[in-house]
Amino acid sequence: MRVAIDARKLHDFGIGTYTRNLLRHLARIDRDNEYVLLCQQADLDIASQLGSNFRVVLEPSPNYSIREQVHVPWTLRREKPDVFHAPHYVLPPAVRCRSIVTIHDCIHLMFPQYLPNRMAYGYAWASMWSAARQSSRILTVSEASKRDIIRFFNVPADKIVVVYNAIDERFSVPPREEDVERVRERYQLHGRFVLYTGNIKPHKNLVRLIEAFADLRKRGFDDVTLLIIGDEISKLPALRRAVHSHKLHKHVRFLGYLSDDMLAIMYRLAAVFVFPSLYEGFGLPPLEAMASGTPVVTSNVSSLPEVTGGAAVLVDPYEVDSIRDGIERVLTDPALCEELRAKGIARSRAFSWEGSVARTREIYEEVARGR
Repeated sequence: MRVAIDARKLHDFGIGTYTRNLLRHLARIDRDNEYVLLCQQADLDIASQLGSNFRVVLEPSPNYSIREQVHVPWTLRREKPDVFHAPHYVLPPAVRCRSIVTIHDCIHLMFPQYLPNRMAYGYAWASMWSAARQSSRILTVSEASKRDIIRFFNVPADKIVVVYNAIDERFSVPPREEDVERVRERYQLHGRFVLYTGNIKPHKNLVRLIEAFADLRKRGFDDVTLLIIGDEISKLPALRRAVHSHKLHKHVRFLGYLSDDMLAIMYRLAAVFVFPSLYEGFGLPPLEAMASGTPVVTSNVSSLPEVTGGAAVLVDPYEVDSIRDGIERVLTDPALCEELRAKGIARSRAFSWEGSVARTREIYEEVARGR
């Protein structure tokens, strides 16, 4: 069987994490089938890190471009795969081989106000509608996302297969004490802190998190700081304005992007991890924090209750008071912290990239055989 995989978003946050783990674990469990990776120029050496049954072809088309609508099908006609996997929602209509598309979420349709213009919304809706209709099978990452896909695109439920995401193994392994101390000293983390990691996008609800943190400090928690790890703050000016309006310049720190090794240590140093997102197809950061033994406060909407499975404090992400109270509960209740740590570690073990990728490979075989 020859499988082509679109790997052009290899270094993105969410889809990039999904694609990297897909390739890494396919390389571990499958030495028989051939994998052709459509990559950008900078990633042409990726096959040498995976195995002899992996081969890279250059696909220079930018993501979400007109060019990819023509060039990706042309590349596939030349390579003649038995099945093509698009790990995000773009599946050009001119693709003629059997295909699988992963639709992680319907965020662009749920919150069109966060897109730059009407054209962007139209492109997202048309691309997802076409991919949902054209593909042989749809993969998604939670039952919540499956319900959204059915609602928006009216496709048969049995066409959609839920294959959960998982976490990198390093989040489950305690780091070396000397590495922990090095990070603590480098970032001067000598007191309690609340942690958020992820993209800096409007639906991540970070302005309300800032407001909840400001309220928390007014209630006597003036020894606590807030660390936000992710994109640059410049991507969301409202966040900077919230910090200024509440005079939190010395108490909210933006650290930008950190490596997974560094992030694994940050999780373990945090007093509580807070993820007040308005919508997630899966929500990987809360699971990473749970695997690290960190108490989690997250939203009671979309996939987050499904993923955390009773091992987190759930709050209403639209209510600042609810977010604040959830953080306060964790910071003031040691017994609750211990309960969340134990439940979080146990819950995180239910998710495995090896198992998820093995299931994905089974679907490749089913689709390639026309089943």
